[in-house]
Amino acid sequence: MATALSGTRQRMEDVARRAGVSQMTVSRALRTPDKVAPGTRARIVAAVAELDYVPDLVAGGLATKRSRLVAVIVSTLENSIFAATVEGLTRVLRDEGYAVLLGASGYSRGTEEELIRAALGRRPDGLVLTGDLHTPAARRLLQVSGIPVVETWELPEAPLDLAVGFSNHQAGAAMVHTIHGCGYRRIAFVGTAAEDDRRGHLRREGYRAMLAELGTGPPRELTLPVTVAGITDGPVALDALLATHPDTDAAFCVVDGLAAGLILACRRRGVDVPGRLAVAGFGDFDLAQPAGLDITTVRVSGLEIGNFAGTLLLTRLRGERVANAVHDVGFSIIRRSSA
Repeated sequence: MATALSGTRQRMEDVARRAGVSQMTVSRALRTPDKVAPGTRARIVAAVAELDYVPDLVAGGLATKRSRLVAVIVSTLENSIFAATVEGLTRVLRDEGYAVLLGASGYSRGTEEELIRAALGRRPDGLVLTGDLHTPAARRLLQVSGIPVVETWELPEAPLDLAVGFSNHQAGAAMVHTIHGCGYRRIAFVGTAAEDDRRGHLRREGYRAMLAELGTGPPRELTLPVTVAGITDGPVALDALLATHPDTDAAFCVVDGLAAGLILACRRRGVDVPGRLAVAGFGDFDLAQPAGLDITTVRVSGLEIGNFAGTLLLTRLRGERVANAVHDVGFSIIRRSSA
C-alpha cells in the first residue's frame, strides 16, 4: 500500500444535521453536556456514534496543519515488552521534532477504540498501534482519518496501512521445535485469558502446530485467569500445571515475566529446572538475561520495530513513497540454562 489511509471525516455540521439541532448545541453537548436537555443530548450522542464523529479538540489552535504529535497505543505498560518499541519510535520521531502521546489498551479492543477516538481528537500526524485486532468502529475511524497508521508486533495479512513485526505463529512453533530438540517430549503451553491478545493466541497456535508436526501427543495447555501475566503468577501456574499435567517436563510461557515467576516458584518448592521441568519464555527481557534468571526465550528486537515504525511514518509524512508497507524484523531463539 503506497498511500496513507484516506476518507471523508465527518464534521460537526453533519452531526447537527443528523440530530436535528444547531452546531452550537452539538458543541455545547460535547463540551458541557449538563447544559443540554437529556433528550437532545441523547440524539447528539447517537448521531456522533452513527457517524463515527471525532471532535477536533485543537481546532483553531494550530498555525499549520501539522500537530507534530504521533499517538502510540500499546497493549500494556505493566511489563517491559513494549518499552523498547516506544523508545526506538520516540528517538526517531524526536530527531524530526515530533512528540509522542502514549496510551495502553490493556489488551482490550474497546479501550483501544476509546483511546483512538481521544487521540484523533487531538489531531495527531500519525498513529502507531500494537497488533491488528481492532473494533469495526476503530477501523472506520482510522480509515477516514487521512493519517498514516502503523500496526506493530504482527504481520497482518491485510494491514490497515503500514505494518512492522514478525510471525508470532512461527516463533511459537520454533520454540517448541527447539525444546523438543533438547530432549523434552511432554511440553505444555502456559498463557493468559486475554481474549484480545492476538499475539499470545498466535504463539499458542504455533505451539499446537509444531506438536502436531512432531507427533508428541495432544497439547497440554494452561490458561491463567489473568489478562497480563507476570512473576507473581508463577506459584499459581506451577500448582495448576502439576495438578492438571503432572508428568509435564517442559513449559513454554507466553511471556518472560511468567516464565521467571514459574522458575522462582520451582526454586522455592525444590523442583529442579531444567532437570524436572524445563522453562522457556518470550521477549528476552532483562530478567531473562544470563545476569538474571538465564531463561531460554524468543528474542524480538522491539527497538528495531520502533525504529522502523518511526521511519515509515516520517517517510509518509514527507510525502514520499513507501516501497514496502509491511516489514518483517524476524526473531531468534535464545537457548539458555532454563531449558
